[in-house]
Amino acid sequence: MLSWAITFLIIAIIAGVLGFGGIAGTATGIAKILFILFLVLFVASFIFGRMRGPR
Repeated sequence: MLSWAITFLIIAIIAGVLGFGGIAGTATGIAKILFILFLVLFVASFIFGRMRGPR
């Protein structure tokens, strides 16, 4: 999921440089949402992994 966020961020940067403002804004929004979702899932898996303990 982090790779998708980075991909959309790169698309946003390229679109911004080329002057496609609408596409750049949309890609940036998608990248932000995916990054936040990645962080939430990462923290949840870290916490639940700690609760189960080492096996």
